[in-house]
Amino acid sequence: MTNPSPTAHLPMTVLLYGASGMIGQGVLRECLLDDRVGEVRAVVRRPLGRSHSKLREVVTTDLAAGGDHLRGVDLTFHSAGPSANGMKEPEYWRHTYDLSLSIGRAVAAASPGSGLVYVSGAGTKRDSRMMWARVKGETEDALAALPLRVWSFRPGLIRALHGTRPTTGLYRALDTILGPVMSLLSRVAPGQVTDTERLGRAALQAVTTHAPPGVVTSAGINDLAATSTGPH
Repeated sequence: MTNPSPTAHLPMTVLLYGASGMIGQGVLRECLLDDRVGEVRAVVRRPLGRSHSKLREVVTTDLAAGGDHLRGVDLTFHSAGPSANGMKEPEYWRHTYDLSLSIGRAVAAASPGSGLVYVSGAGTKRDSRMMWARVKGETEDALAALPLRVWSFRPGLIRALHGTRPTTGLYRALDTILGPVMSLLSRVAPGQVTDTERLGRAALQAVTTHAPPGVVTSAGINDLAATSTGPH
């Protein structure tokens, strides 16, 4: 059974997976800036190379490993995992579904009823012809069945703000090429584009309000971010 209270304790403890990636970098920035967050526990394979009074790094080769960092968590933000580009389905399944469900189960056991934001993507669908979309869809469903309040964020185009950059060559190239276009699209088609800042603010807003768990599109992410009581 999930926690009957839809709000998190303040200041919050945030557990962050994927802090070295583009989305994770942006979410970490928002958490460190926001007074609603008291501590960020970043689970990483390699040190991030930064320090902050709110930041606690948990360096491990096994992201799904248990430990005291899982206890007392209000929000888990999970954007860890590789791109499907060049991967066969069994390998992608292992690095996406298996990893995510292991993380979710560990968090549910240590902090039942807490919030979890899982980043999948626009087009996610368990019966899709696209391999990544099928795996992400199965992952969303498996996480939603855990004793947690789960939001599956499905962003489309994501603008990298405040110095965050994609970590793979392909996405860095796309970001360079599409950056000006996304800036224009964010004005003329705001429901199709979000950014790293709004992803972080939306996650914090979801867990501290009565936002119903479930699928959240780019438009929903932007709406949540717009109602955020954070510092921006």
